Amino acid sequence: MIVKDTQPFTIVDDVGFRTFVSYLDPNYVLPTRQALKAMVEAKYESAKEHAMAKVEKVAAVSLTSDMWTSINMDAYLAVTCHFVEENEKLSSVLLGVQAFPQSHTAENIACVKASLMEEWGISGKVTCMVTDGAPNMVACVRELKLRHHICVAHTLNLVVKRALDQHPVLSGLRAKARKLVDYFRSSTTVKVCSFLLFQYIMLIVCLYSYCSDLMAYSSVSLKEKLTQVQLQLGMQATKLMQEVETRWNSTYLMLQRLVELREPVGAALAGLHTDIPFFTASEFDIVVACLSLLSPFYDATTELSAEEHMSASKVIPLLKMIEKALQEEDTKSAPAVAVEIGEQLIRQLREKLHMLQSMSILSLATLLDPRFKLIAFFSNTKAAEAVKRLTSECATVIRRNTEENTHEIPQASTSQEFTGGSRLWQRLDTSVMEAKRTQNVSADATVEVQRYLSEANISRLENPLEYWANHRLEK
Repeated sequence: MIVKDTQPFTIVDDVGFRTFVSYLDPNYVLPTRQALKAMVEAKYESAKEHAMAKVEKVAAVSLTSDMWTSINMDAYLAVTCHFVEENEKLSSVLLGVQAFPQSHTAENIACVKASLMEEWGISGKVTCMVTDGAPNMVACVRELKLRHHICVAHTLNLVVKRALDQHPVLSGLRAKARKLVDYFRSSTTVKVCSFLLFQYIMLIVCLYSYCSDLMAYSSVSLKEKLTQVQLQLGMQATKLMQEVETRWNSTYLMLQRLVELREPVGAALAGLHTDIPFFTASEFDIVVACLSLLSPFYDATTELSAEEHMSASKVIPLLKMIEKALQEEDTKSAPAVAVEIGEQLIRQLREKLHMLQSMSILSLATLLDPRFKLIAFFSNTKAAEAVKRLTSECATVIRRNTEENTHEIPQASTSQEFTGGSRLWQRLDTSVMEAKRTQNVSADATVEVQRYLSEANISRLENPLEYWANHRLEK
C-alpha cells in the first residue's frame, strides 16, 4: 500500500486506518512509522540487488534519460537501463531518480549519470543513450563519450507542435477549446432549470406574461451538469480533457473528447447562462479533419513510448507509414485549414525525420528486424546502403572468428606450407593469402546477408527476439 498507492508512512497513526485494521483483525499489531520505513527500505534493497544481478549477466545495455520539474519546482534526473535477458526477453530497470538541485549544466548531469553507471557496473556496457534534444543533454552524452540518439517520440512531438502552432485558425480553435474545458472543469455552481419545469413556466408566461414567482432552480456544479446530460442521452459519463502546453498529444485528446461529447456539451451550454462559445458546424469540420491527420502521429508516439516492445527497429517503418497516411488523406472535400496543416506536417516530417534512415543504428536495427527488412525504408538507395553496411558488419564478425581459429594453428608452419618454403617469395605469397582470405570473408558475408533477406518476412505481431533466438541455434 505504501509503495503501490504512494501512501505516507504516517498512515499507521491515522485513527480511521487503525480502526479499519482492528475490524479486520483485532489481534494484529500495526508497525510503527519507523518500523514501516525500515521494512520499505529493506524491500527496496532486496529489489535493487535482484535487478543488479540481472544487469550483471548481460553484455550490452542502452540507457534512456530525462529531467523534469515537480509541481513544487524541484528538479529530478531519471536514468533507465534497457537490455535483452538470456531468455531473449526485453527488460528495463530504473537505475535511479535523483533530486537535482545543482545547475543543469552538461558537466553536472554527466557526473550524476557516470556515478549511476559505475554503481550499477555498466560503464563499459552502454551502447547508446537516448535523451531529448536539449543542448545540455546532448553535450552531457558527448561528455560521457557515448553514442547518442535523440528520442524520436520527442522529435515527433516537436514536429506536430510546430505545425499546429504555426496555423492561426487552429490556434484560435485550440484557445476556444481550452476556455471551454476550463469552464466545465471549474467548481462553479450554476442554477439550472429542469426541462419539464422550463416548459411549464413557458406555458405560464404565455398565459400570464410573468413567471418570476414561479421559477424554481436546482443548484449543480458545471461538471455535474455535463454528467447529467450525458446520462440523459444514454452515454457513458466521461470528462473533458485539458491541453498541456508541452505535449501535443494532449491537444489531440482534448479535441477528440470535444468531438465525442459534441452533443452533450452543446446541450449543457444551452441550459446555462454563459457567453462561453462552442464550435460552429464549420469549425467542427476543421477539427474532425485535423484529428484524422494527427491520428497516425498519436498512434506512433504511443507505440514508440512503450517499454515492453522493441522500438528502435520500428522508427523507420513507422515514419514511412505516417507519411503514407498523410499522402492518402482525401483533401478534395477537406477544409482548407486541414489541407494546409497536412502539407506542413509532411514538410516537417521530411525535414526532421527522413535523415533517420541514414543513421546506422536505426537502419541496421530495421534491416535486422525480420518483420521489416527492406520494405520499411523510404527509398531503395537508403535500403541498399543499409545492406552494404550490414554486409560489412557481418564480414567483420566472420573475419574475427576466422582469426581466432587461425591463431590456434602455428603460423610458421601455415606460412611455410603456402609459400613452399621460399623466403624470396614469402611476402608476395602472404599478400595473396591475405587477399584470398578477405575475398572469402566478403563472399561469405554477402551470402549470409542475402540468404536472410531472401526469406519471407515474419508477421508484424511476432517477436523478432524469438526469431533470432531460434536462428542462432541453427548450425
